[in-house]
Amino acid sequence: MMNSKPLLVIVGAGPGVSLGIGKKFGGNGFRVVLVSRTQQSLEPNLQELHEQNIESYGISADASDPDSLKQAFEQIKSEYGATDVLVYNAANIVPGDPLSLTEQQLINDFKVNTVGALTSAQQVIPEMIERKQGTLFFTGGAIALDPNPDYASLSLGKAATRSLALSLADTLSPHGIYVGQVLIADHVKRGTFYDPDRIADVFWNLYNARDQKEIIFKE
Repeated sequence: MMNSKPLLVIVGAGPGVSLGIGKKFGGNGFRVVLVSRTQQSLEPNLQELHEQNIESYGISADASDPDSLKQAFEQIKSEYGATDVLVYNAANIVPGDPLSLTEQQLINDFKVNTVGALTSAQQVIPEMIERKQGTLFFTGGAIALDPNPDYASLSLGKAATRSLALSLADTLSPHGIYVGQVLIADHVKRGTFYDPDRIADVFWNLYNARDQKEIIFKE
């Protein structure tokens, strides 16, 4: 499908950061595809984008299931064309310190927090390399640098995703592909410093400047 408007795909779409990014990029000429686990969770976000006259679509996929993600990206390519910007925003946020964290919980969370990020990126990278352009974004957390023992699993996952993003940045920069991440230092909440629309502005500025591998977003 040929379309002159660039395509933004957000995996792990919800009402916070991802919706903010969708509004920011969509308001600047992007088509937007939201990927979330259930169609039900997609509807209110799509409605808000449609109300702002942003061309947007929703696809349901499970970020913990590589096959589900691969099928979603095949559908995106078939129906909407090549991805210009990918944002991986999925996370399993489960409280628990290292003493209570079970092996299985860590594995389950890691599938969403990190493995899904790799799977998603690998679905769009070949075409980006072919076109010698593209952008990959990862929503990170400052707990990747300063672990929160009460969220041991998320701390491990965000640290691993940060490492993945930095590795991808070095691997892909010779191919003209930009990889960036925003490490958010606190809870996202509207009307605060950590308002999702403010965070979306950081992603947009990074997209245009392409000059930093990561930004720590903190007061």
